[in-house]
Amino acid sequence: MPRYPMLIASLILVALAAGAALVWAQQPPAVESPTADGPTKLAVLWTSGDPDVAHRMALMYAHFAKTSDWFEEVELIVWGPSQRLLVGDHSLQEKLAEMQADGVITRACIVCANTFGIAEELRALDLEVLPMGGPLTEYLKSPEWEVLTL
Repeated sequence: MPRYPMLIASLILVALAAGAALVWAQQPPAVESPTADGPTKLAVLWTSGDPDVAHRMALMYAHFAKTSDWFEEVELIVWGPSQRLLVGDHSLQEKLAEMQADGVITRACIVCANTFGIAEELRALDLEVLPMGGPLTEYLKSPEWEVLTL
């Protein structure tokens, strides 16, 4: 009896198993809501102008943290080069609008916005554009806030 049919069947089974593992790996695992211990508020300080950091970390995590009730309050702070990226990327703008609709607070640093000449564009995206040095310092010093910098 030739071995080729057995070899082909084995290869097909390996390919199917690998495909199933790949699909499973792409789905985020279920995570329980955090306990009452620790900070109840999250500030995501998004400074990077890298689109991958924006799409795959900053906006994704901030949105999941809010919609999964991992924190009572979630704030996205758009600061520095991330502001220029946001103003020029329509897919990020759409994601931002979804986040805002789901209750993520969105703010931007006025000093950077004025430096880049894009304060009005950021306001048009429904970001609160204001001096952020003071609020960020308060978050960093407060036990009720966790600050994630990207």
